[in-house]
Amino acid sequence: MKSVIICDMEGLITNLNDGAIQMFGYDSKDLVGIKRVSIFSPGEIVLQNVLGWLKSANQTGEHTTKTNFIRKDGSQFAAKIQITPNFANGKNNPQTGYCGITEEISEEVNIKINFLTKIIKGVAITRVGFASASLFPIFSVASYYAGIGDNLFSPISLLLTTFGILFFHLFSNLYNDYYDVSDGTDEANTEYFNAGMNSSVLKGAQLSGGSRAIELGLITLKGTKSLANTMFILGLMTALAILYASYMNTGSNSNAINSVIIAAIGIFIGYFYTAKPIKLSSLYGLGELSIFLAFGPLLTLGTGFAISSDTILLYSQEFYNLILIGVPLGLLTTNILFINQYPDYTSDKKVGKNNLVVFLGKKNSRWIYGLNLLIATVSLFEIANRTTDKILYYLVPIVIINGLFLFFGLMKNYDKRTLVKYNIQTIYFHMLFSFIYMIILGSFQ
Repeated sequence: MKSVIICDMEGLITNLNDGAIQMFGYDSKDLVGIKRVSIFSPGEIVLQNVLGWLKSANQTGEHTTKTNFIRKDGSQFAAKIQITPNFANGKNNPQTGYCGITEEISEEVNIKINFLTKIIKGVAITRVGFASASLFPIFSVASYYAGIGDNLFSPISLLLTTFGILFFHLFSNLYNDYYDVSDGTDEANTEYFNAGMNSSVLKGAQLSGGSRAIELGLITLKGTKSLANTMFILGLMTALAILYASYMNTGSNSNAINSVIIAAIGIFIGYFYTAKPIKLSSLYGLGELSIFLAFGPLLTLGTGFAISSDTILLYSQEFYNLILIGVPLGLLTTNILFINQYPDYTSDKKVGKNNLVVFLGKKNSRWIYGLNLLIATVSLFEIANRTTDKILYYLVPIVIINGLFLFFGLMKNYDKRTLVKYNIQTIYFHMLFSFIYMIILGSFQ
């Protein structure tokens, strides 16, 4: 008995034979157009080996290997699989997916999982790669202080704040996964985007639809909640150290109290973004507004209070500067979330996750993405115009060109799977913008 399974470039099953149904124990109606082929393999093997196998198949026309698979009942078995690239429209046209022919074997197959895969597993579970959205605003505030004077912030406080925000970000990621799985949101989502081999940096990363770590068996639902709580405790411990350092730096509790208030708002947003009874992500734009605030003005203002060597007076010029620094970064982080809502549109609508893309529709929502890009770029232009080194002014056209590329890409591909290219590039744009932003802020007047 041989199993034959055909999938698209993202691993979504498009066809299979009776042998596959018998071998894996699933009904075809539960797989075709619904599940990815990764459901048949142990999660660590998926992370460590699958992309390499697909790359080999693309280069040589075929890749054959022995591995372990998982049936629907959870039992594992050893098998030999032959993977070939698939060209449904002919080899002269772009590749459409892969064909896997599997045959069960009686020998024992032991695939050693290396240490790097263990690290990648942790990255996949926590989605730590997306923590850059939290870290760039912190470093931008430090660049601002470094640009306007000497000894205006504490390096130790900066280090503590970086770790504290990182822990709380991972706490939020894990609880978002926990609630999206427990309430069925992820199960209903069959059209999510995976970077696959479209990106050398984000290779294999989940772009939308959650981490899929629980589905892959990398961690249990209970384990996800436990790890989230651990991150929360680590965040609280770090926060106490930040408060103590703030008092030692300024001789006052003012900055510490204000940073605690802002941190509490951020934690509230992170937890209730998907948690009931509030579930901000379903409240007709409140989710997007919350992300903008949490990863923009609130984060930069809170960072300022946490790392400053002097007491920051409420409603002072420095207070407003810290808020304004966060505006473009918050908008661009919102755009990452926003464009990732496009592939999730059908499932989000089905489960009542009424984000802006669901509320306004895919076509109309494109203009919000464009408006966010425009405001962020204008903000960069204005800040560059106030720097001491006017040569930095010429970095702005790089941002403009890339921004236009993204906007027109969304306008054209908003209802296609080819949009995945622009989901990836939106993340890259956030990184590019942030690096240029920090350089410009370092020369701020």
